[in-house]
Amino acid sequence: MNRIFLFLCLCVLVFSHPLAAQDSSLRLPAFSKFQLRNGMTVLLLEQHEVPIISFSMVLKAGSTSDPQSKEGLASLTADLLRKGTRTRNSDQISSDLDFIGGEFDMGVSTDFTTGSAEFLKKDIRQGLDLIADIILNPVFPQEEVTKRIRQRIDEIKSAKDRADSVIGRYFLAYLYGKHPYGRPVDGDEVSLAAITRQDVERFYETNYVPANMILAAAGDFSTSEMRGLLEQRFNPWPAKNPSPVRIEEPRPAQGKRLLLIDKPDSTQTYFYIGNVGITRMNPDRVAIGVVNTLFGGRFTSKLNTALRVDSGLTYGARSSFDQRRMAGPFTIATYTRNATTEKAMDMALEVLANLHEKGITAEELASAKAYLKGQFPTSIETSSQLASTIARLEFYGLDENDINSYYSKIDAMTMADARRIIQQYFPKDNLVFVLIGKAGEIQSLAKKYAPTVDTKPITQPGF
Repeated sequence: MNRIFLFLCLCVLVFSHPLAAQDSSLRLPAFSKFQLRNGMTVLLLEQHEVPIISFSMVLKAGSTSDPQSKEGLASLTADLLRKGTRTRNSDQISSDLDFIGGEFDMGVSTDFTTGSAEFLKKDIRQGLDLIADIILNPVFPQEEVTKRIRQRIDEIKSAKDRADSVIGRYFLAYLYGKHPYGRPVDGDEVSLAAITRQDVERFYETNYVPANMILAAAGDFSTSEMRGLLEQRFNPWPAKNPSPVRIEEPRPAQGKRLLLIDKPDSTQTYFYIGNVGITRMNPDRVAIGVVNTLFGGRFTSKLNTALRVDSGLTYGARSSFDQRRMAGPFTIATYTRNATTEKAMDMALEVLANLHEKGITAEELASAKAYLKGQFPTSIETSSQLASTIARLEFYGLDENDINSYYSKIDAMTMADARRIIQQYFPKDNLVFVLIGKAGEIQSLAKKYAPTVDTKPITQPGF
């Protein structure tokens, strides 16, 4: 019953939220920020439309904090938090969440670990008890560690049966090489097998400290009352100095190189083309998003129109800039039949070349601006979206101006800006290619695209 009520409340919030309207004065609602005495950062944003409270946690430790040869440790640790505490086993945690219709999830990216939770207002005390217990008191039972490692290894082996589910991991490993951004977030068959329960405990003790944690709440509460509730549950968390990971800015690839992953049973070729892109803090990120919307960021983009709509070579083609603390990847991604691999790759590169040679029109620029301004409000409507937004802004050292200035930055973009963005950020001559397909049918064409061609079988452990 609680879950049905929760769904109805979310529907009300989506359609009634003041940010849902397209408004040139779009602004992020005001929120407060403070630190607990142990150093944990707290962000509180009141939204009283519906009786729901959402939480977003950002721990400043992601896969870049994994020790060498034990990739996947951060992800495994986050996954195991719900598998037992000092007072609850895994089944009890699930039962207690279900009883109040609550939600709790953890996830890991390269830069950080995230947590999300959501409860009805009337259940907030029980919900916070659960969050605090899971974060502060995990015990990592040996049988759960062993079982989850085995499951994850099986999941990776199974994923390699589906090229689309692993090509991104191969691309990052090939593009970034030994840089931490090249590591598989969830680990691989070899690294996971090397992880022990002691590694998990050590990772938790080192990284799960208050000074590393950002906790954001958005929803139907009073700031003073919520502050008191959080202080009661998290002030007892002992203060401890974090061990920040320092990584160098990745260098973009120079020239062209290609990796072919041989999947002998494949009837299709999946391919990524790209290079190192931009950070989340790049001052041109809004203008880059406008141009990328036209190039490969929506269904009517140049890439998708050429490769799907006009030619029927694929069911979808896209491009993206993955913005991270350090420069994330820029990728062009699609797939096609083995027989049309060369034609599809040539077409993708032709669309990229045309972007540089012909640029975009004033009409296209106006269209992309309107599209993004229409899409953006739906990304910060619900309490869970707002909590996640302010938590991540805090992680990246940004503030509400990142949201409040979004429309004005779009409006201010000119054709001259678009030309500069294309030349500066969309690689044309320096490209990295990764293909997964049947080498017996596509290997001969690989040298057409890069003087350096590497190959490996998909059955080989790792990425």
